[in-house]
Amino acid sequence: MREDTTLSADYKIPVPESVRAEYGWEVGQDFAFVPSDGGVMLVPVPTREQLAGSMKGADPTNYRDRNDRY
Repeated sequence: MREDTTLSADYKIPVPESVRAEYGWEVGQDFAFVPSDGGVMLVPVPTREQLAGSMKGADPTNYRDRNDRY
């Protein structure tokens, strides 16, 4: 499916209703722009609730958090 839209003067990009409906995107949802082969991909950022349980079986040893990088 291809849908076109236009960047507004205040740099907003409206998402067509058919795209929102197909992917279940909601008002206030966060997205990331990921560079990809001369363009960008618009990717929804998952919530903690959506990530819960997604790493079953992962090895928790040698875990690093952001505080040990500085």
